[in-house]
Parts: sequence; structure tokens; C-alpha cells
Amino acid sequence: MTDTQAHDESHGNGLGARLNWLRAAVLGANDGVVSTAGLVVGVAGATGDRGALLTAGLAGLLAGSMSMAAGEYVSVSTQRDSEQAALATEKRELQETPEAELAELTGLLEGKGLSREVAREAALQLTERDALRAHAEVELGIDPDDLTNPWHAAGASFLAFTAGALLPLLAIVLPPAPLRLVITVLAVLAALALTGWWSARLGDAAVGRAVLRNMGGGAVAMGVTYAAGALLGAVGV
Repeated sequence: MTDTQAHDESHGNGLGARLNWLRAAVLGANDGVVSTAGLVVGVAGATGDRGALLTAGLAGLLAGSMSMAAGEYVSVSTQRDSEQAALATEKRELQETPEAELAELTGLLEGKGLSREVAREAALQLTERDALRAHAEVELGIDPDDLTNPWHAAGASFLAFTAGALLPLLAIVLPPAPLRLVITVLAVLAALALTGWWSARLGDAAVGRAVLRNMGGGAVAMGVTYAAGALLGAVGV
């Protein structure tokens, strides 16, 4: 095993967590781009008034970012509560039935490929050092010192969505009226190509397919909302 491989493996858990955060940020930005683009393009189908476009875009940005943040906060809070409850249960079991917990840890280590003797010795050493941490990491897959933080998750989702939503909002209100729609569509498709490429790279997936799928979904969303806006504008709604 090379030094690089050892280094990568020793930091595998931290790397996985960072990749999950990056993936969530990319998806949040992608949601911001698509949802806000669909909204402002739909309004543009009904009216070319800059004030109406700005109002709709800002409303969509704030509603979407707050919704994303609230949803992420609730979801991660539930996960954190579950982690804390599992740790509390494990702590109680270690106090009430330490021998049974030692046997359980031995079995878990043995299941990872260690011999019975080595697994028993490792379980003893881990228990003497920090029994709760040993069971949390081996049995539950939890780092007691690095529980999920709902505020961090909510803030990251809010910022990611806002960053994505700003692009179609600025693209629809800043250019001159005749170029607004074209510039917005091109900017959105370019942004979706980027987020599709990035998400594919993070997940080791086929880049071309992810990019086309992302751009195609955004194009359909903008086409549908523009058609709806144009129809409503034509009938005077």
C-alpha cells in the first residue's frame, strides 16, 4: 500500500462527509436555478414589465431559499435527535450490561474480517480507551464529536439556493427588454450544464448524460412556464 493510499483511507470518513456537503450544495444551487428560471420565464411570457419580473424573481428566491433552509433544518434536526437517542441508549447499555456489549463489539470486529482472538483483544483495548466511542463508530457509524448540525445544514441550503436563484433573476432584469429572454435561457442552460457536470464528477457518473439530463429538465421547465405565462397574458389574466 502506498503512502497516498494510506492517507486517503485514513481520511475516508471526512472525505465522504465533505463530498456529501458539496453534493448538497450543487443540488441546492441547481434547484435555485431551475425553480427561479421557471418562475421568471413564466412571468416574462405574460409581461415584459421589469418591476413585475423583479418582484416575481425576488419572491421566488426568498420563498425557495427559506423553504430549502427550513426543510433541511427539520430533516437534519431529526437525524441529530436520532443520533443522540442512539448514543444515549448505547451509554445505558454499556453501564448495565458491559460484558454483553464487549461481546457485541467483538462480534462486530470479527465480522469485519478479524480473527476471534484479535477481535477480542481489539474490543478490549477500544473499550478501555473509550467504550462509548468504540460502539458509536463500529456499531452505529456515528462520530460522537461530529454530530450533524441542523443550523449548518440550513445555512448551506439557504446560500446554495440563493446563489443559484440569483443567476436567472439578474439575467431577466438587467439586459434590455428584447434580449432578456434569450440571455436568461442561455445563462440558465450554461449554469445547468455546469451543475450537471459537477454533480456527475462528485458521484463518479457519466458526465455527458448528467449534463444533458440537467439541461433538458431545465429547458422543459422554462418552456412549460413560458407557454403558461404567454397563454395567461394572451387572455388578459
